[in-house]
Amino acid sequence: MIQDPLSSQSFFQGAHNFCMEEAYFINATNATIVKGPSDNENWRFNGLPKHPDTNWNQAEYLPNSRKPDVERSLEWISSLSDLVLCIYGPAGIGKSTLARHLSDELRSAGQLGASAFLGAFPADTTGSETVIKTLAHELGNIHPRAIPKIVEAINQCHATSLENHLEQYILEPVRSLSHPHPLVIVVDAIDEWRDHPRFIKSLAHLNSESAIVKFILTSRMNPRTSRLPDIDKISIHTHPLLPVSMDAMKVYFDKHLATVPWVDGRKASAADVNKLVDLSGGLPVWASTVISMLSQPFGMYPPDEILSGILARQQVSGSEGLKELYRNALLRLFPTPEAQMYLPQYMGAALVLQEPLPLSEFSKLIEMPPHPAKSIHLALSAIQTRSPHGSESTVHPASTRFHLSFLEYIQAIPAGNAFAISAFDAHSAVGLTCVNLITTLPPGSSDQILNRYAIKHWPFHISHGTNRSHDEWVKTRHCSTLNAIPIGAQQRWATLFLTALFPEAEEAMVMEKQDMPSILMEICRNLNKDSGDHWALDVACLEVAVRVGSDCENAWYNLGWCYHKMGKRTGSPKMFKQAVSVYQRALELRPAPHPDRSSVLTSLGNALWSLCECDGDVNALNEGISHHRDALALRPAPHPFRGGSLNNLGNALRTLYEHNGDINTLNESISHNRDALALWPAPHPDRGLSLNNLGLALNVLYRRNGDINALNESISHHRDALALWPASHPDRGLSLNNLGNALCALYECNGDIDALNESISHHRGALALRPAPHPLRGSSLNNLGFALYVLYGRNGDISALNESISHHRDALALRRAPHPLRSLSLNNLSTALLSQYKHDREIGILNEAIVLCRELLVLHPPGHRYRASDVEHFVELLEIRFALTGEEADRDEIQASQQELDEFDEFAFEFESESESDGLPERDESGTEDASVPEEDLDVGS
Repeated sequence: MIQDPLSSQSFFQGAHNFCMEEAYFINATNATIVKGPSDNENWRFNGLPKHPDTNWNQAEYLPNSRKPDVERSLEWISSLSDLVLCIYGPAGIGKSTLARHLSDELRSAGQLGASAFLGAFPADTTGSETVIKTLAHELGNIHPRAIPKIVEAINQCHATSLENHLEQYILEPVRSLSHPHPLVIVVDAIDEWRDHPRFIKSLAHLNSESAIVKFILTSRMNPRTSRLPDIDKISIHTHPLLPVSMDAMKVYFDKHLATVPWVDGRKASAADVNKLVDLSGGLPVWASTVISMLSQPFGMYPPDEILSGILARQQVSGSEGLKELYRNALLRLFPTPEAQMYLPQYMGAALVLQEPLPLSEFSKLIEMPPHPAKSIHLALSAIQTRSPHGSESTVHPASTRFHLSFLEYIQAIPAGNAFAISAFDAHSAVGLTCVNLITTLPPGSSDQILNRYAIKHWPFHISHGTNRSHDEWVKTRHCSTLNAIPIGAQQRWATLFLTALFPEAEEAMVMEKQDMPSILMEICRNLNKDSGDHWALDVACLEVAVRVGSDCENAWYNLGWCYHKMGKRTGSPKMFKQAVSVYQRALELRPAPHPDRSSVLTSLGNALWSLCECDGDVNALNEGISHHRDALALRPAPHPFRGGSLNNLGNALRTLYEHNGDINTLNESISHNRDALALWPAPHPDRGLSLNNLGLALNVLYRRNGDINALNESISHHRDALALWPASHPDRGLSLNNLGNALCALYECNGDIDALNESISHHRGALALRPAPHPLRGSSLNNLGFALYVLYGRNGDISALNESISHHRDALALRRAPHPLRSLSLNNLSTALLSQYKHDREIGILNEAIVLCRELLVLHPPGHRYRASDVEHFVELLEIRFALTGEEADRDEIQASQQELDEFDEFAFEFESESESDGLPERDESGTEDASVPEEDLDVGS
């Protein structure tokens, strides 16, 4: 039998000082020899981030308790083409236990690629790149033959996109294994992690690779209803996790109640067990918390009294019952005023703790006497659901010790309650202790555990535990303490901070800046040089910088840039709002005639524009336009950034026109785009995007007033842009798409078949440049389908119609509900199917068109601007079928729909009606694609 060298213990027994330069693995069945990782590759591989130890965090899986869920998950892996399976359900339902069980099952079957429990990672400071690298490390540990490819990723992925990280660290190493089945990456508690929207969005890049790799995610929310950015572009299957069956809960209680240290034989009766089962509501965390409470000593209370108290006080089951259980447990654990006084202090600090600390050091951090700290620490073990190694003498971050439902409960307790806990207050207290510790840092002090913690984490705690308002900041002890730190101590701290983050740096950085804001910004400059994700630390340092130096304009500007960057990564309105707020302060600090005022106006305008695109806030857009006007006024010719301001203002005005329909707004947009183009003659690097944006604006003008000259000019500009973007240019697909749309509009105007054929050719070219999972593939499919349908209308070529329908089907498949353009695809496919029915006379085609139109009407309820044309289309379909079948149900629906149309006509008589539909499918408005001016560089000046 051929043995795997890594798994054999007999190959080199007794050998000493043996160095294996390179290993080779033999792959049966064909006995091919595959080169394994070299010593150098293993060394590079082992430098990747490691998954936190979670062996202590193994909740018990009851055999067969989730059998249907396991079977459906395994069936999904083997039979469905979706890239992602998301198992979702409320906190405490057992998602993590199921995820670990699935990981074990897949490992046994040889199908596990890697697994990660994100609840074990620092939620606010772990970036997507770090998680991907951690998954790669897990992948290499399970499949050593993948290590060479993973090391290649280390060499190639510096400062590249998240999609590239996924491809190089995960996809290519898995592909290199040549498995006959996909390997599965299991990621648990995805929604407990700050950066999960960005990670999930990037998965769309792997949609077409589900035969090689798949992902199983667990989450509290159904991703389809969570409004995550671009979730509709991911090939995802969702599975709701329901409560565990009552039979499974009874098995659990019978087993674990037998291990409780009952006193004098006073144990749970059969009736008690049945009531516990009912009260659990099928939530495993409720059951495990009860067992934990019964198994821990509570002073003078024996387990039977604790059980009686639970059964007597518990009135409800399910999630509300879980809250009641936590409340009663805290009252029993901490009955005295003294204990209740210390608990929020201890629990709040544990809630914001960034890394484990020995209990003795933790008590110093929170300035609590060791005895009550130890008492609280031991008492809380009664309701912990996770037991990290050494937890008896070490305080771990609360998220690694307690169930999320408990942490959410204690933070939701109203202020004034004895058990109320404020994360803000906890950060404030811990941050103050840390600042006091760094005030005097003698040589060698960084080796002390608590000093090490303070050096690394004080900016994070202070930024989360103080307000940015200058009036409030100056009243805090944090302010006076930081102001009192000598410059030498500040510089020494900065050196130690960077050394702690980059221990393998060839030489320690010597800090020479002479004030705290400058020191903090210099740290950020060093963080930005590294390939890791240090956004949370970057923001923390800048947040402190703007507090300490409230008039430091560059710190404010850089902080706004960080928030805007995260907003673009995550699509979070909260991040854009933070960016707007911070940029507004930076603007105050750069009054006219400050030479850099225009930069802040531009960045503020872009942040407001991004906010509007994110949540539709037109007021934000209007304010952004105002700032772009002011920036333009400060950049008269020949200012080097005048072209950028003209372009930004023009594009923002075109977005406003889409909201208000004001022709003056559109005309001004075109004017600014013209001026920008004039300032960017060839070979200016931004001329292509200026040509594209002017072409788009002119196409919009043609659609508004039918001006053929505007359309011809639009086509001319799109041709010029295409000439500047060769096959290798990343924006060539955009240019092909927009030129194709303009040419199709030209055919509709003058019937020039050559224009239509060229349009189709360009749309084919754009589609070829957008293979799955390209985010704009749906637009290309739709627009090519539209152009082919127009061709069928011209020459009756049934092959053109069939291809059109095929593309519309594919576009619809990429636009699953609640995709905003799903209704457009439903309309286009239904209309094309009606034409196919008229050609083939197959009633199945007609029935499909009716089904699609029904869904369209649901998406366009009464009052929607396209409702009338949709109902007319629906009536036409039903009348055709009624003529064939005579179904009374169709007749009734026709009458009801016709009545709705009559009412609409009466209403429309009072107002200006819209133009009637011509029966053609709609072109995809999302297919007109902007090219944007890159943001101005980050201001890292001091």
